[in-house]
Amino acid sequence: MSRDSLGAQYWPDVDRSRTLVVPVGSIEQHGPHLPLDTDTRIADAVARTVPHATVAPPIAYGASGEHEGFPGTVSIGAAALETLLVEYGRSACRWAERVVFVNGHGGNAPTVRTAVLQLRYEGRNVVWFPCAIPGADAHAGRTETSLLLHLSPEAVDMTKAQVGNVTDIAALLPALRDGGLAPITANGVLGDPTGADAEEGRRAFEQMCTRAAHAVGRWSPSEQGVIS
Repeated sequence: MSRDSLGAQYWPDVDRSRTLVVPVGSIEQHGPHLPLDTDTRIADAVARTVPHATVAPPIAYGASGEHEGFPGTVSIGAAALETLLVEYGRSACRWAERVVFVNGHGGNAPTVRTAVLQLRYEGRNVVWFPCAIPGADAHAGRTETSLLLHLSPEAVDMTKAQVGNVTDIAALLPALRDGGLAPITANGVLGDPTGADAEEGRRAFEQMCTRAAHAVGRWSPSEQGVIS
């Protein structure tokens, strides 16, 4: 484990002037071909590329209630996640000058934003960065599958990759909010992972990491506490 990883350090060696980067993910279904910790893997990988930073162990559970129609999903809910992030930020800011939550699960975003705004209201220098890719499909489709083929090819089973519901996510949101994913996609996929490509995943990952590095370097949070 890298000595830039918080869990591997001894307390006298912790550099209080470095940015603490905290990956935030989920344990939720990602179709029949991707692992349950896909979001956590992506957030952790992005976090580890941020220059001059200490990387904390991931917060691996999130608000994933929309996926609870599928076995394996474990959601702690928005209220518990908010409390966890607020208390995490309060504690970490006792010694870290700055904290950035790197969020890998879109369903966490409203809760991460609320927690960060609370921490900032309290005078703590906390922000968040979303692992978002412009033009990406919604869930377990080509984008996430390509990313995992680059980051963790051994964890992807392309023999099980199936086309899911390819309807635009904006049109699906009312049904998604009402009943979760199970009624709108039998296999848990929103998109088409069958054409996923590791090289495409590498390019998307590098673009995301470049944005993260620049965002942390600028440290210019929006009114929502997000850096981009």
